[in-house]
Amino acid sequence: MSKQDFNNISNTDLSYFKDLILEEETHSLKYYINIIRQHQVSVMIISLIVLMLAILYAVMAKDIYEAKTMLKISEPKVSILDASFLPEFGVGGSQADRFIANEIETIKNITITEQVATVIMDSFIALNNNDMFSLVVSNDYFDEGGKSLKSYDDILKILQSKVSIEQKRGLDFIEISVESPSPFEAALIANTYSKVYTQFNLLDNRKQVSRVKEFLFEQRTEKLNELIDAEDKLKNYQLQGGVVELGEQAKSLIETITDLEAKVNTTAIELSISKENLSQYQEELKKKDPTLSNYLENKSAEPYILRLQEQIAEIETQKDIALSNIGSKGISRPKLIQQYDSKLKDLKERLKQSVEEYQVSILSASPEEIKTLTRQIFEEQVKSQALQASYNKLRGFLKGYENRFDSLPERTIDLARLKREQMAYEKLYLLLEEKYQEALINEQSTTGSVLVLNYARVPKEPAKPNRKLIILIGLVLGLGLAFGYALVLNYLDRRVKTPEDIEDKNINLLGWVPKVDTISSNGKKGKEFIIGTKADSVASEAFKAIRTRIRYSMVDGEAKTILITSSAPGEGKSTIAVNLAGSFALANKRTVIIDCDLRKPRVHSIFNEKRFPGFTDYFIGRATFEEIERKTDLDNLSIITAGTIPPNPSEILDSRGMKSFLRKLANDFDVVIVDSPPVLTVTDAEILSRIVDETLLVVSANSTDIDLMNKAIALLKHGPDSSFIGALLNNFEVQNSYGSYYKYAYTYARNGKPKGKSKKITDILN
Repeated sequence: MSKQDFNNISNTDLSYFKDLILEEETHSLKYYINIIRQHQVSVMIISLIVLMLAILYAVMAKDIYEAKTMLKISEPKVSILDASFLPEFGVGGSQADRFIANEIETIKNITITEQVATVIMDSFIALNNNDMFSLVVSNDYFDEGGKSLKSYDDILKILQSKVSIEQKRGLDFIEISVESPSPFEAALIANTYSKVYTQFNLLDNRKQVSRVKEFLFEQRTEKLNELIDAEDKLKNYQLQGGVVELGEQAKSLIETITDLEAKVNTTAIELSISKENLSQYQEELKKKDPTLSNYLENKSAEPYILRLQEQIAEIETQKDIALSNIGSKGISRPKLIQQYDSKLKDLKERLKQSVEEYQVSILSASPEEIKTLTRQIFEEQVKSQALQASYNKLRGFLKGYENRFDSLPERTIDLARLKREQMAYEKLYLLLEEKYQEALINEQSTTGSVLVLNYARVPKEPAKPNRKLIILIGLVLGLGLAFGYALVLNYLDRRVKTPEDIEDKNINLLGWVPKVDTISSNGKKGKEFIIGTKADSVASEAFKAIRTRIRYSMVDGEAKTILITSSAPGEGKSTIAVNLAGSFALANKRTVIIDCDLRKPRVHSIFNEKRFPGFTDYFIGRATFEEIERKTDLDNLSIITAGTIPPNPSEILDSRGMKSFLRKLANDFDVVIVDSPPVLTVTDAEILSRIVDETLLVVSANSTDIDLMNKAIALLKHGPDSSFIGALLNNFEVQNSYGSYYKYAYTYARNGKPKGKSKKITDILN
């Protein structure tokens, strides 16, 4: 584009393109209120439909009851004998939360769910009352009872979906909640979950001590049978060979040997238990950290620790033997115990210090989550090694006494052997019985880490649905959907609706005319010429206000010729033209309205006059000016009809004769109103707009398309000789757009005087 071409573009053209670009605007609250008012029927219908659906759902919805049980998860307990080996639970918040999370997953595990499902099914059969259940039964109309128990797999799925297990706000509490249409069923399922999990937790905590108890029970039973056999052999020997008395030396030797054998067997049993515990700990640690398991095994086998353990085992064995022979040496028992305890104290202190040092180094290098397991493994390894050292030392001392036993006289040795066997089994059995009883106490003293704070109670009131909330949500949702529907319709609707739609496009708005039912009635005299029949009506006041604005719209002087046009047919331009002409006539202005719509003229029909002779007949010399000028019932108002429809309307309107005719009318009358065809339909209006003083575009509310309005204004404003002064909004529904604040309609009594007071239309248009 050259510079000259660019300069040829007028300011009006740039303004038009600017209006097309500025489509997105910031709207006020009033804008959205107007949208709702314009679509108030649709908004009310949609809101009522959604509200009725919400009410229907709230009424039809089935009551859902919720039962809850609360569990407290405390630190895991073992036996009271091993309690000191356990670390403090809950040292770190993250560790406690992780422990609780693990317990929640344990409750959700399929194993516990299956146990709960089995209990529920058994309860259904035992109670034999279908009305007490809802989730686990199915409506079978072919069944005589109407309800039957669902399948096992279906019950499992229901439990997994209807049972909620959550931690309470970071605390060591777990809440199990169940929802069901049956209050009894909800409480039953919640309580069953708590009982099954509590029992599972208890058995899991007792797992280790239960294994020890079972092992001791087997050993106890086995040694009891061996003791019975030994007693029978001794009894039979005495019956067959006569009672043989053993000497004091033999009795003392047998007593010492049996004591040593009992200690060896007891140590062997304790060693087996320790190795079993150690094996369990190591398997668990290997799953988490195999490298740490090997490291602990090497640390516990340090030569220094092993040597201290061997020394302690040797002195303890010597102490036991010395105590059994105390009478032969003449040393008092307290003094002997003091001597050995003094040696043991120093060795045990050194061992304890070494073990603690190794523990600190191991625990500092271990992850927080396996510190407890690490400590247990290390202590069990040390204990196992100490027992192994004691076992080896006891076996060595026992072997020496067995050599002395073999040197007894031959006649005495058989009875001594049987007596020794019977005493050894008896002492071993008593020791095993003692250990077994300790294990029983140990097992019973091991409690679970779960405490049921409260069992679920049968709820009396339903937890769902919240009918008031549903209705409220339905109301809000209905209003939201209705408002959204109105916004979408408004967005898709490209028609002019309010004066703001015109002003927002930077178009001068001269005023608006309210919608009046009679103003659109055709075929009867005076129906559209409302200013001549009801001069005090709202519409008449609107035309008077527009008249005032037109009079002061010209800067250089008063306008003589005024063109009235529209963008498309059916927008009320002819009605506006005749009423605007009437408003000038009421102001004592000699006014004439000329019908220049040579294609579909309507001015003659509004005044119930004949179309010809008209101004086209005057042009061709078939009629005089006096013949075409017709007076109306309103003073100062004349009309000139279109006359004979010519084959070339545009050429006639663009002729010198038309310009001369308009100058004649301007000289003879104060105001000349020109009614023309729509500007976008034919070029007639565009031609006339170049030869008149002012051009006015009529826009019909809820009828004229915004794009058509913009195109019409662009044509009228094109060129330096544009006479366009603004637009006028016709058929505007004031009350629907602005509400009761703008109720300006008058009510008339029979005598024609208004009832009450109302603000005049000129007050708001001016």
